[in-house]
Amino acid sequence: MKKTSQTYLLGGMAAGALNGLFGGGGGMVAVPILKAAGRDVKSAHATAIAVILPASLLSAAVYLFFGLVPFRILLPVALGVSLGGLAGAKLLPRFSSRALTFAFAAFMLAAGIRMML
Repeated sequence: MKKTSQTYLLGGMAAGALNGLFGGGGGMVAVPILKAAGRDVKSAHATAIAVILPASLLSAAVYLFFGLVPFRILLPVALGVSLGGLAGAKLLPRFSSRALTFAFAAFMLAAGIRMML
């Protein structure tokens, strides 16, 4: 197996584990790994979203099986996430790579600070 393939596999496992454990956040690992492997910023973000889908579906199945999903909020949140994802995907090409990197870093920093407080 090539070193790049190993990096992708191990990075994917880390992203999937974080996504499954925390209900999200795999992209915070996937984006830097994809950038380090040579993907440009926009491609790294787009690929991270695409690869998180299977992990999210599998995690959701496990959560559903164990009765951890409150169905009364599932549909409205899923609809909101879907609409927001569509809007974000359409907006991505309009941002420069620099602005996207800055926004991503600022969001991660703000999320980390909020979690600690």
